[in-house]
Amino acid sequence: MENNRNTFLAIALSLVIIVAWQYLYVSPKLEAERQSAEAQRRQIEQSQSTAQDTAKNTGQSGATTPGAGSQQAASEQATTTTPSGTPSGTPGQAAPQGGGDVPVSQALSRDAALAASPRVPIDNSHVVGSINLKGGRIDDLRLKKYRVSVKPNSDLVTLLSPSQLKTGYFTELGYVGSGSSGDVPGPDTVWTAPEGAELTKETPVTLTWTNSDGVTFKRTISIDDGYMFTVDDTVTNDTGHDITLSPYGRVTRFFKPAKATTYILHEGLIGVFGKEGLEQTKYKKLEDEREITSDRVDGGWLGITDKYWAATLVPSAGYKPRFSYFDDGRARWQADYLGDPLTIAAGKNADVQQRIFAGAKEVNVVDNYEKKYDILNFELLIDWGWFYFITKPMFWLLDTLYKLVGNFGIAILLATVIIKAALFPLANMSYKSMANMKKLQPEITAMRERFADDKVKQQQEMMALYKREKINPAAGCWPMLIQIPIFFSLYKVLYITIEMRHAPFFGWIQDLSAPDPTSIVNLFGLLPFDAPAFAAIGVFPLIMGFTMFLQMQMNPTPPDPTQAMIFKWMPIVFTFMLASFPAGLVIYWTWNNTLSIIQQGIIMKRNGVKIELFDNLRGLFGKKPKPAE
Repeated sequence: MENNRNTFLAIALSLVIIVAWQYLYVSPKLEAERQSAEAQRRQIEQSQSTAQDTAKNTGQSGATTPGAGSQQAASEQATTTTPSGTPSGTPGQAAPQGGGDVPVSQALSRDAALAASPRVPIDNSHVVGSINLKGGRIDDLRLKKYRVSVKPNSDLVTLLSPSQLKTGYFTELGYVGSGSSGDVPGPDTVWTAPEGAELTKETPVTLTWTNSDGVTFKRTISIDDGYMFTVDDTVTNDTGHDITLSPYGRVTRFFKPAKATTYILHEGLIGVFGKEGLEQTKYKKLEDEREITSDRVDGGWLGITDKYWAATLVPSAGYKPRFSYFDDGRARWQADYLGDPLTIAAGKNADVQQRIFAGAKEVNVVDNYEKKYDILNFELLIDWGWFYFITKPMFWLLDTLYKLVGNFGIAILLATVIIKAALFPLANMSYKSMANMKKLQPEITAMRERFADDKVKQQQEMMALYKREKINPAAGCWPMLIQIPIFFSLYKVLYITIEMRHAPFFGWIQDLSAPDPTSIVNLFGLLPFDAPAFAAIGVFPLIMGFTMFLQMQMNPTPPDPTQAMIFKWMPIVFTFMLASFPAGLVIYWTWNNTLSIIQQGIIMKRNGVKIELFDNLRGLFGKKPKPAE
């Protein structure tokens, strides 16, 4: 039948797209990714116990180290200085490549690494950690709102760590000097802080350092009640002559994510370089190219992003950005910039303001920072993808509903109802067309028999019939095809937004962004073993498959044996395939199927068309008549 053929084509197209998703974007499976990510975080947290206490107990102030400059040799890499004061090998372009760091020590604990240098504690409602007075680095930061797993006693997520650790990851601001400036603050500089200083929302911290030539650097670091650090530097020139220096910033990371990222999400180095726009570079690409640079730009930001977290720099003036990879002694990936040169007259001072974002990529927080600080396209820190015009509205809808009901699972159910209502005219037209097609089935069957040997004439007569009865045979495809962009946008929202991470529904679904944790293999947890990932088919995937099966049984069995077989196996294929998708997506698909069954049944009844569901079920499960002998 023509309508069955069209429906079959629609289903086949949907299957191809979802299979492509699974193996091109989602592969390896989401469950494996989640376990890998959690294992990585556990590894990070194993070396951590009470970093905040350590920070408070290991020196509230630091002594000045005369002559400590940004271009001194580091134990992990010797960085020489050209006459212009820029690290050799990258004239006029880069910030220091790694000075001030030491080789990684497998035996060194996090507490020991934190105790190795004087620190100033950091504490607000969102983060806890400390500033390393050596280098003025933010290299100790944990996120109070987020834990490694859904267990309430799980460790806090650690974002930044000292460079001595295997998971070293930090942000640093300093200066590149010249012959006139003398030594300038860099990786080895030990700043001085007031006794008992602590960085909170209410109490900024002021650090100072003076070089041997009489140039004083005063740095005031403040933090809001979220993830944004503002660094205000005042450079006072008491040398008796003009000096020139350039600010720099860098985000340096000594490890890659435990698992390679998928195509649907960018993890790696990221930035918006002024009018040049968004630049995204994955770790592997940077390892191959070694360095990605740009001409001087105004506006924008740069840093390193993970799926849910990021550390970025926001220069306040013109700068030259760079992504780079170093493997001399110890591999590291770095996003850095070199600011415009500053010339400071004798007896005068200059002010420099820079910002650091280090925290969770919460949608509303990131959007508010873009507006509040006029950060160019800061919203692109969250990877909305090419179809952002669908994905962002989907998130807005879910987030708005969540604020009303307090549960993202219920928000997904309500959003499904709203979407179905918005698309009701189109779906209603489609189902009515399908119902009218059923009315014509006897006439279409007779026509096929009458013109069985003349396919061209058969098609002409069918088209004439459709035109006469005002029926669009392709209309039956729309209800299924239109689900594809909605399915994609919801999947993207569940996958990339931190708001969905560890968001519970009810019962056993404690994380809507992760697959259903139950499995039919171990009788949904009754048997004492874990099911292998490939066979982990949970409760909701089974319910989804059942609702899909019922929806297909509402139509007559296709006369073509191949189509009939595909229709029979399609729900089973989708059940296995969607078992590894986020539970929130499976819940959406299940609820959408249920609403579609109700809607289709009502429309078919109103149009006087027989609902084939119960007859088809009896045909499948009823006792088959014995063949005549």
